[in-house]
Amino acid sequence: MSEGKNNLRGQFVTPDLGFTPKGLYIGGEWLESVKGKRFESINPANMEILGDVPLADEHDVNLAVMAAKDAFNDWRRMPIKERAGYLVALADKLQDNRDELGLMDCLDSGNTIAGMKGDVDWSSDTLRYFAGLITEIKGESFSEKPGHLNFTRREPYGVVAKINPFNHPLRFCAEKSASALAAGNTVVMKASEQAPLSSLRFAEICHEVLPPGVVNVLTGGIACGQAMVRHPDVRRVGVVGSVSTGKSIAKDAAEDLTHVTLELGGKNPVIIFPDVDPKEAASYAIKGMNMNRQGQSCSSTSRVFVHQDIQNEVIDELKILIEKLPVGLPWIESNEVGPIVSQRQYDKILDFITSAGQEGATLVSGGGSPNDELLSNGFFIQPTVFSNVKPEMRIAREEIFGPVMSVFKWNDYEDLISEINGLEFGLTAMIVTNNMKQAMETSERVEAGYIWINSNGRYLGAPYGGWKASGIGQEECFDELLSYTRIKNVNMRW
Repeated sequence: MSEGKNNLRGQFVTPDLGFTPKGLYIGGEWLESVKGKRFESINPANMEILGDVPLADEHDVNLAVMAAKDAFNDWRRMPIKERAGYLVALADKLQDNRDELGLMDCLDSGNTIAGMKGDVDWSSDTLRYFAGLITEIKGESFSEKPGHLNFTRREPYGVVAKINPFNHPLRFCAEKSASALAAGNTVVMKASEQAPLSSLRFAEICHEVLPPGVVNVLTGGIACGQAMVRHPDVRRVGVVGSVSTGKSIAKDAAEDLTHVTLELGGKNPVIIFPDVDPKEAASYAIKGMNMNRQGQSCSSTSRVFVHQDIQNEVIDELKILIEKLPVGLPWIESNEVGPIVSQRQYDKILDFITSAGQEGATLVSGGGSPNDELLSNGFFIQPTVFSNVKPEMRIAREEIFGPVMSVFKWNDYEDLISEINGLEFGLTAMIVTNNMKQAMETSERVEAGYIWINSNGRYLGAPYGGWKASGIGQEECFDELLSYTRIKNVNMRW
């Protein structure tokens, strides 16, 4: 454990949230966990306690699933226009509380305030998007011979379990439940144990807007998530998390052949060709790292493959740009990099940085905690760049989930493609080149589910999902909505 970070709290005052968690949200009521256990949520910027929440286990999961099951019939049979209206009302309510929710996620997760307010906007947009698609949940029909009709209809699964991570707490509450609700399912959601507060605030907003039992929110750890996946009345599961978490959940879900969507980890490449401006290429690589979440993002482009002809220039630009990023208290608007979410993750990232030096990588910038007394009690790590990284190094192979970029030199195109595709991950990739033929060929050959070419960011409605160990299924699009329905075929003679 890192010296000086364990028991130091409250060195400086954080903004007052004015929020006291009411408990687990089950069937429209606020309940303590059956066993009465609780755990603390900590501000990673200064170790200050933000609040404590119930620790749910399998007994609480069962209550939540039963509540969702009881609410399902009324919700699924509701006229679709009315169900869409509920989602729009929820979107409006989130927007009304934008500043509060953004600050709450900023303090609880360590992510910067601007990004967390943006998450509220994305959440509202997603709810409205799927509300607008409800009328597109349609079947097909055909007639083989006179007097017969064969048609299909799409019906909801029932109770859907959602397990969320810490890096977008509020956004994943809304975004990952929107399609399931639109399709007529009810939801039991587990908040991240590292940043649970906004999920319970989301529950309060659901309480104001939705019928009881349609959304249920639990706070807990691994046992809570396992119980949700293993519950016999949960027929559909959606998870955002690490590869190891996803594999464990997939094994549990396989026992009952439960349908799963998994959005998992990434070790995502930036491929920089020699025909581009080094400064522009470096800018794309930095933006792709999602430093407003300290690189704690599955889509972060942490492997930078630079052609040898411009390698030195790109590295110089990366150093300049990354050292300009303001690191500091995340609730201050001008700061762009906040603290790592927890002591455990902080120590893990520093261990990666240490191993990189020991294995022979060259430190270009960063590599430790900022030299700032104001940040000394928080889990702050400088944005870090290594060059001369080799494929066999840990930082080249494993997902760090932190602000660490690895620069690789390439010359031979076939070797480049082989190295990029050589890992188990396949979530995103970025291609930087002015040669569109080259860009299109590379986009075909890279094994990843989402490709940027001279761009970054995501568009609502465009499919997002990983290949290989980076996931199963597509989200943020019409296909996601359909994935929360089952097809029933009706063969009829009159």
